[in-house]
Amino acid sequence: MRKLMILTLALATAFPAVAQTPSNPPSASERAQHHVKMLTALLNLTAAQQQQATTIYTNAENAQQNLHENQKTTHDSLRTAIKSNDSAAIDQIASAMAQSTAQSIATHAKAEAAFYQILTPEQQTKMSDLQSEHLVPGHHGGEPMMMGFH
Repeated sequence: MRKLMILTLALATAFPAVAQTPSNPPSASERAQHHVKMLTALLNLTAAQQQQATTIYTNAENAQQNLHENQKTTHDSLRTAIKSNDSAAIDQIASAMAQSTAQSIATHAKAEAAFYQILTPEQQTKMSDLQSEHLVPGHHGGEPMMMGFH
């Protein structure tokens, strides 16, 4: 029953972000604030922890946004290379895409690591329990999930 309440609370806090129109996606700061709000509800974060978490996740969201912009350009280049049957360019672009994916995963994992460090031992235990039960969006069993994300 407790797990169901936690999941319901997480989904209820997620609803306002889902209700936004596609033409006006939330900013990096808004996405970070939403994530911190959900984590606050689940982990009972203090005001100081909320402020630190907001900074951590806003910085990560901004980095992810920049990576996403670069990925759009890279995908366009790949389409061009495919149309012109340019194998060398395809190989080069594929490597760039792999590097971009690695950067995205690292950015998210570093944000999660920084967040974990600001938690009390009790909150860390609760976070680990929630992760193992897949009840924390963006936190899957300790494995990073791509940001842009919830």
